[in-house]
Amino acid sequence: MLRVCTSHFAKAASRLKGSVQLAKVDCTANPDTCKGFGASAYPLLKVFRNGVDAGSYTGPRTADGIVQYMRTQTGPDSVPLRTEEDLQAFINNYDPSIVGFFPPGSTGLPEFLKAAAQLREQFRFAHNVVVFLYRDVVVFLYRDVVVFLYRDVVVFLYRVTCCISIYLQCLSPRYGTCPHLTLENKERLRVRDLLTVYYDLDYRRNPTGSKYWRNRVMKVASRYSSRGLSFAVANKHDFLSELEEDFGLGMSEATELPVVTIKTRLGHKFTMREEFTRDGSSLERFLDDYFSGLLKRFIKSQTVPEINNSPVKVLVAESFEEVVNQPEKDVLVQFFSPRCPHCKKLTPVYTELAEQLYLDPNLIIAEMDATANDVPLGYDVQGFPTIYFAPVGKKDQPIRYEVTH
Repeated sequence: MLRVCTSHFAKAASRLKGSVQLAKVDCTANPDTCKGFGASAYPLLKVFRNGVDAGSYTGPRTADGIVQYMRTQTGPDSVPLRTEEDLQAFINNYDPSIVGFFPPGSTGLPEFLKAAAQLREQFRFAHNVVVFLYRDVVVFLYRDVVVFLYRDVVVFLYRVTCCISIYLQCLSPRYGTCPHLTLENKERLRVRDLLTVYYDLDYRRNPTGSKYWRNRVMKVASRYSSRGLSFAVANKHDFLSELEEDFGLGMSEATELPVVTIKTRLGHKFTMREEFTRDGSSLERFLDDYFSGLLKRFIKSQTVPEINNSPVKVLVAESFEEVVNQPEKDVLVQFFSPRCPHCKKLTPVYTELAEQLYLDPNLIIAEMDATANDVPLGYDVQGFPTIYFAPVGKKDQPIRYEVTH
């Protein structure tokens, strides 16, 4: 994973040259620098704005994804609008946008800008202080226009007299019955149990086809909207690697029929194996089976090893719970990538530890290739190596070990 990420990082740096500066640090040669930013597993990507640590990078780790994500991070948190033409140009966009109007000298503007800095990944922001439309403090929310009708703009008007930042924080980013899932908003939409329909979605180049499939999804979704499952549509080309790696689905460039997945907040994954029918009946059957508990979860897993007697036990996704959650045994688990140089460096140390403790009947030392197996819920693995300790009596609260170099 480290080599793959490095390759994509280099390609993204080349494409962003002149607009966004990408840099890298060798943590083997500069351990103090990396330790200062909490780097204990690799690769770790951080975003800096105006020389200040703005937090960990949470976007996709492909060249296209890095470029797209970082371009959304450039520019002001809120765009100043000076004319009605500026306003129309700003809202002629398919992403959810918030516009604030403030009288000169308003104390609400600084608070609005502060909120914009915190929520810029969720909404596009703009503001006007020369009030060409309204005298009061007003906030417009332009919802994602593709949620409704092509090129329609639905406007919600709110007069806010105080606590603008709190108001915007509480503003529920609901996108209608069936929003457009993108690389930018996927983390936000996936905080709920989500069914996603992937197809050749492009409202600019193919508005008719894009609306055709979405309308069929909405027709079915309306019958299940009260059952705790959200719905979305997505461009399959943006998620090809995810569909293949996370759901085991190969997407043919030639097929026009959508594919359907469900991913829950607990990380459970399901795929619709039946071909998507134009009348929506196959989607209805899929949903009926899902709510009836008849669907089999998709788990990305290597084959369970037939012989597993070495000091370091080999775990795969299908055997993880059986081994790690044994109530009478403490278990130490290393999540690794076969290509990670730091993992290779740790291997002899980890093996020696396992050999020394091999005869302890109450302790298991194990490892799992996290690039070939789904990581279980409760284990946050963002880089390699990542080590967790699952002690007796606290299997639902595994303890992350901070690696030092």
